[in-house]
Amino acid sequence: MRKHQLTYGLFGMLALLFAGVLFSKCTKKADVAQADQTVKESSSGLKTQALTFVHPGILNTQASLTYIAAAVNNNTDPDRVAAYNLVTAYCDSHSPSNAYQATVDVASSAGTPDETAFKGDALLSYALALRWAKTGNASYANTVKQILDGWANAFQQIVVGGANPNPKQGSLEASWAAPTFCAAAEIIKYFHLPSGATAGWTTAEDNQFKSFLNKLKDNYINVTPSYNNNWNVSAGYAKMAIGIFEDSEAVYNSGLSIVQSMLPLVIASDGSMNGEVCGSHNDYVHFQYSLTGFSYAANLAVIQFGDQSIYNGSSSRLLTGYKYQYKLIQGTVSPPCSPSGSPSGTIWPGIEIADRHYHTTETNYVRNLHDPYGLPGGDVGFLGWTSYTHHNVP
Repeated sequence: MRKHQLTYGLFGMLALLFAGVLFSKCTKKADVAQADQTVKESSSGLKTQALTFVHPGILNTQASLTYIAAAVNNNTDPDRVAAYNLVTAYCDSHSPSNAYQATVDVASSAGTPDETAFKGDALLSYALALRWAKTGNASYANTVKQILDGWANAFQQIVVGGANPNPKQGSLEASWAAPTFCAAAEIIKYFHLPSGATAGWTTAEDNQFKSFLNKLKDNYINVTPSYNNNWNVSAGYAKMAIGIFEDSEAVYNSGLSIVQSMLPLVIASDGSMNGEVCGSHNDYVHFQYSLTGFSYAANLAVIQFGDQSIYNGSSSRLLTGYKYQYKLIQGTVSPPCSPSGSPSGTIWPGIEIADRHYHTTETNYVRNLHDPYGLPGGDVGFLGWTSYTHHNVP
């Protein structure tokens, strides 16, 4: 009887062991299949639920900021040193507005003092954040926090005035300011110096800043009109940046979807952007707003999830758009209107990021016309200094 019990027990143990091995193999296969599906969905830009966000990760990363700082501090890259000197020149010639107010008055097709203070402070905070990451001087980080805290605590609304106002102008202004504020805040919150020191971003500052971003997103960016032009591109880019800072996959994915859908609507299959060059604009400026917004959004997607969907989407439509810009400059194509200005007169800073990725004959030519100051004509819609932060960065 005892012998039978031992035999049955042995058989039972062997059966359980076999079942465990079989279950383990099945589970591993299921896990691998799920992982493969997650990678496929992430690379196509459809889902990111299984992934976490990279911080800092709005145009710059811990690695890229460390690389460019070392290149300047060690004087190993004269071109980058020259580009960085333009960051310091801007910081030295600008001060925080200290005009942190509840209501920001903006106007259509014209700037206002409030716009200059609002977007200008966003840009200055970003430049100072770059300077802190390079020098480690805490005074620069403290000034950035002063600016970010000032607007986060004061801001309540955007109102539109001026002659012939577009009641939705606030959507565009919010879409321009938000990602620049986010880029500065990402550096201050997450970047650590070679010593390990950080800027000391507090939980209270973080919560208040997120509340500020949500006001911009919920009340303005989310109600951007469907113009199918640079307004929508900027809105998508802004939501991607906000989603990264807030670790919100829903907000990020919503912005990514907007940008992806705009690619074939803004840039035709031959690269022309006549709806931006002509129409109500008739200039060589607005189409570059779209190109820059697309390029910045594409860079965010690659940093976060290795997602090439914007760079490669619609048969590399973004590259086709830059090749069209090259043809405009060369005079080999002509838009169906007579735009003001010159196609080679002012080059927006998105080209630096695009050329870093594509590096074709066309993008490199246009890049070499770019002013690394990054604020063409004093425009403060998009953050600049991309020659310092992105040119030839591994």
